[in-house]
Amino acid sequence: MQISFSKQQGNVPVIVMHLEGNLDASNYTDVIKKAQESFDGGARDMIIDLGKVAYISSAGLMSLHTVSLIFAGQSLQQNSSGRPTFRSLDPNRDQAAREHLKLLNPQPGVEQVLETVGLKEFFHIFTDLDTAVNSF
Repeated sequence: MQISFSKQQGNVPVIVMHLEGNLDASNYTDVIKKAQESFDGGARDMIIDLGKVAYISSAGLMSLHTVSLIFAGQSLQQNSSGRPTFRSLDPNRDQAAREHLKLLNPQPGVEQVLETVGLKEFFHIFTDLDTAVNSF
């Protein structure tokens, strides 16, 4: 998994996290860590570009949800080994999460997984970067 960043300016500054490779148990904590570093550095709105992610596992899904909670200003839950744990979705609590994290260009297989597990309705998903940036 390669992770890179770019900055975009719309109504507010937006960080774009570009992912390349499979998003799974071998690297999901890297995505969470990099997102936390961006948030700690002052970023408040993020787009995750999934255009070069061909496969996403349940751990990858958890990383997307966890990043949304980070950008909503919520604390992370961790298990005894220090790894992030999944927190159930709550429409009231998670509204802020949807406002500060958007997804861009998921490939058909990834979009199918998002739909199957109900996250396609949770996240705002865009196919155009400018539209995504201006949605904040």
